[in-house]
Amino acid sequence: MGLARRKLLRFGAAGSVAVLVGASAASSARFRAPRWLGDPFTLGVASGDPVPDGVVLWTRLAPDPFAPDGLGGMAQRPVSVDWEVAHDEQFRQVVARGTAVATRELAHSVHPEVGGLEPNRWYFYRFRAGSAISPIGRTRTAPALGQPTARMRFAFASCQSWSSGYYTAYQHMSAEDLDLVVHLGDYIYERGWTRGRVGMSVEPQFQAEAVDLPGYRLRYAQAKAERPLRAAHAAFPWLVTFDDHEVDNNWAGDSPGIGFDIYRIPKLFRGRRAAAFQAMYEHQPLRIAALPAGSTMHIHRRYSFGDLAEITMLDTRQYRSAQACGDGGLVADCPDRFVSDRTILGAQQRDWLIDGFSKSTTRWQILGNQVSMGQSDYDLGPGVATGTDSWDGYVSDRNTILGAAADRGVHNLVVITGDRHQNHAANLRADYSNPESPVVASEFIGTSITTNGNGKDMTPTGRTLLAANPDLKFFNSQRGYSRVSLDHGLWRNDFRVVPYVNRPGAPIHTRAAFVVENRVPGVTEVSGSDSRTGQHSGAGTVGSPPR
Repeated sequence: MGLARRKLLRFGAAGSVAVLVGASAASSARFRAPRWLGDPFTLGVASGDPVPDGVVLWTRLAPDPFAPDGLGGMAQRPVSVDWEVAHDEQFRQVVARGTAVATRELAHSVHPEVGGLEPNRWYFYRFRAGSAISPIGRTRTAPALGQPTARMRFAFASCQSWSSGYYTAYQHMSAEDLDLVVHLGDYIYERGWTRGRVGMSVEPQFQAEAVDLPGYRLRYAQAKAERPLRAAHAAFPWLVTFDDHEVDNNWAGDSPGIGFDIYRIPKLFRGRRAAAFQAMYEHQPLRIAALPAGSTMHIHRRYSFGDLAEITMLDTRQYRSAQACGDGGLVADCPDRFVSDRTILGAQQRDWLIDGFSKSTTRWQILGNQVSMGQSDYDLGPGVATGTDSWDGYVSDRNTILGAAADRGVHNLVVITGDRHQNHAANLRADYSNPESPVVASEFIGTSITTNGNGKDMTPTGRTLLAANPDLKFFNSQRGYSRVSLDHGLWRNDFRVVPYVNRPGAPIHTRAAFVVENRVPGVTEVSGSDSRTGQHSGAGTVGSPPR
């Protein structure tokens, strides 16, 4: 039983769940804020998991966010945190308010779940702790289930290694016209930093790999201290999940990854995973349903946006079999990846996903996915060389999911993916071992925010992938994010990239744009580049979608 669950038993009374997890407190008891010796809202505000009648709000009190103990400069006692939601930025028309209790058990974070709001509209929110008032955030509710919805706009992002560069992409993202942001994992990196950004030193508490709760808390504080990231959180509601670096590089189910040696002992790894999951909950706008129970965390879930789109957020880490043929690296011959009982989703999540294909009534079905689903062959000859940390290592699950989508008449399945630190646009086939297998879906892989540094438009790896994989229609290895605009007839994906991340101030442009047409699976380039060679045919910037 995890820390949070044990505490629930000790608190016991009605409303104590809310007190523990920082939700809205049912009790009238108040816990006085200390006399602040700095801004307690250094990590900003956020909202997420929008539904038609509400959202979850988030903040964490941390006047000293880099305190080595991971407690953010807070004392042991709880603090009452008031919150307000309003129609207007001046808070003249407040529509909801309440109080949450920030406790030491969850690093003085709060996650009030606000209900009773109107569907499909924007709101403003803020927090107060004693005399301190937080920055103002903006959020929106989802359209009602089945409500006619003409258009949706969102961005997706992943992989933001702090030491690799500046989060300039988020500065541009926060200025976009979006309804939502989807983060697909690697929000933090657990590794120790031996060097900082150019011209910056690394403080001692960040030099060791994160393996315990203080270490993971510090990694999230380090990320959220970045102004561009805070701005993007404050501008839109987010849907978040995790990949591997929130815990340990290439971890798989109960199998440790390739990180710190002592934590490769299964019992110790479970403790490490519990700490990582708790820190994630403490720093993200997640509902109480995602509150970890020890080393488990329920993160796969669905969100619908009217009659237009349903986003299914997957968990491809917690229930998977260990990687075939090693730790997930590139292998030329790995028959184990075809074994039928190997799974990347686990049987229960796989059945839940397939069941959703039949039940959804929306035009577009979107999978929020961590690792590449389409086949990536790195062998220019007749053989096949793939990495086994992606769906290539779990062929049976891939065939089952894509085959089920085709069998159930899912005409508009689009997979959005992170992890690769590259931009890809690709067609997905039901069975890659059969050259005649039909295209049944589309996949857009988004590059990293910073990981791997400045990046390049084209690389030798990119040329190999384009030559060996006819279903791959685009490759780019710069940094940035993807911007999506969809209506009932068309999905458009703009690959938004910056030329550098090793210093602040980079401009942004659209490197290429691809569309998916209603009931026509597969990707088509719009204009502006020859994406299979990486050569620009024009100015290299595709126009923004109409507002």
